[in-house]
Amino acid sequence: MVQKCGYIAIIGRPNVGKSTLLNRFLGQKISITSKKPQTTRHQILGIKTLGDVQMIFRDTPGIHTQNKKALNRYLNKAALTGLHDIDLILWVVEPHWTDEEDFIAQKLTSIKTPIVLVINKIDRLGNRNELLPRIEMFKAKFPVKEVVPISAEKESNLDTLVQVISHYLPEQAFIFSEDQLTDKSLRFMASELIREKLMRYLGEELPYATTVQIDSYKEQEHLDEIAATIFVERTSQKAIVIGKHGANLKKMGTEARLDLERLTGKKVMLHLWVKVKEHWADDDAALKSLGYNN
Repeated sequence: MVQKCGYIAIIGRPNVGKSTLLNRFLGQKISITSKKPQTTRHQILGIKTLGDVQMIFRDTPGIHTQNKKALNRYLNKAALTGLHDIDLILWVVEPHWTDEEDFIAQKLTSIKTPIVLVINKIDRLGNRNELLPRIEMFKAKFPVKEVVPISAEKESNLDTLVQVISHYLPEQAFIFSEDQLTDKSLRFMASELIREKLMRYLGEELPYATTVQIDSYKEQEHLDEIAATIFVERTSQKAIVIGKHGANLKKMGTEARLDLERLTGKKVMLHLWVKVKEHWADDDAALKSLGYNN
């Protein structure tokens, strides 16, 4: 049996559905999601093996035009690093073109890697007759190999996208075992699932002021015990995370624990603390100490 295997980068501006698409491909959540832009802060590797094809997806932070803080610069670098060295780029857009798409197009001009434009959220079009003219407009904006309209949320037309991806992958032996879903550790997954709850429940008050560090992760046969610290930039933000009588922290901790139990198949004991680390998002040394490394 001839095997095909390759790396696929999923890129696009913030909040177009990149992480949702990856999770739908895998049939399990490994990349966190929320309605807030820039939820994804790291490159997440997801592995899907179907028959004789192994697709190694790389979810990336949303590419954006803001570069004021060190964290913003880190996110753009994380999204754009290594695009020359992979087999295929899935550029995810919504059914309308924005200035951020122009910004991304400029970054992709020198890239020789094949690019497939994925138009996501087509289920939100008021009239499906609008789709074909938009596809033609996108083709005129930037030369891509193919355009595939989908709805990641509704799992619409994903089979077609898988066929397109398979076409561009090289013939070579699988790189990962057939049952492996990601290269990320449980420590990393724990920090991301906790941060997802912060983004979902406190995104209005603290859109980008929080990050999570796993202090310890003790794996046992029937129980995993995890200790984590949530960092914020100001004392007032610490009070918001904790909430009245600890209500916010308890609610987010419970939901993160349930997600971790689903991920590990074991009971999880989760201990959370909240600390202030001033200006962490605009301090390169602080970012590195918190695991933001490119």
